[in-house]
Amino acid sequence: MSWNELEKLGDVTVYERTAPQETVVRAAEADVVLTNKVLITSEVMAQLPKLKYIGVLATGYNVVDIKAAHERDIVVTNVPAYSTESVAQMVFSHLLTVTNRTEHYAQQNREGKWSRSKDFCYWDAPLTELAGKTFGIVGLGNIGMRVAQIALAFGMKVKALSSKEVLPAGIEKVNLDELLATSDVLSLHCPLTDSTRHLINKESLKKMKPSAILINTGRGPLIDDDAVAEALEEGRLGAFCADVMTVEPPAADNKLQKQPNAYITPHIAWASTEARVRLIQVATENVRCFISGKPQNMV
Repeated sequence: MSWNELEKLGDVTVYERTAPQETVVRAAEADVVLTNKVLITSEVMAQLPKLKYIGVLATGYNVVDIKAAHERDIVVTNVPAYSTESVAQMVFSHLLTVTNRTEHYAQQNREGKWSRSKDFCYWDAPLTELAGKTFGIVGLGNIGMRVAQIALAFGMKVKALSSKEVLPAGIEKVNLDELLATSDVLSLHCPLTDSTRHLINKESLKKMKPSAILINTGRGPLIDDDAVAEALEEGRLGAFCADVMTVEPPAADNKLQKQPNAYITPHIAWASTEARVRLIQVATENVRCFISGKPQNMV
């Protein structure tokens, strides 16, 4: 990864990490600020009179107080859809981990288990076909739609909870209760809002199949961590797969991390080499367009 193209547009200083108390000092002379996780609040903006542009190095832009930026005529942009393919791929990487247990068997056989087998093959966990199973999706944005296409390619029945009036062929529009009750796999791809926070909780888990696989590559707080951990522990949920957590990094005593049927990756679904190249390219082009007076990808 390189900032070379961005450096052609002006004087660039890159900070690998910035603590909250360092933000104002580091951005004091900046016309342009690019951020990922560093918060640019109304209070921060008030102390940065030179600031004209904030570029969010992500699709989600909750790290910026958008209202305050608009009031100060500060342009805010994001990088939409750069990680669609990578996140969709991670969804099925998680799903296949549960249904095929590839890494489980690879590790066992590094330890010699197959060599000790009396037969030509062995398995110690169920192996599950995806074809014919019902794949439920909450949210049909770019990623949700790509996930639906892949699920259909696996021969799965796809149902979705979506605000869209008409869905593409092969995707059945249903309400939340039906989605919970009928999904063999339920994948979350909706934004985090007041109405979706803890969408998966004690009550909604009771409506799901005890064999269901729950996947969250959206936002951590879409689920109630403790409720999902309890459902796994009590056998009321088949498996939980996640690339996001409510608190990141999670606390060492987070209950979900202790569950054998929880498969958690450290927020890396977005981070393929190809996606990160696209991210930098689009972020740089956003700045270039802003300088030319024709900003793009404005929030």
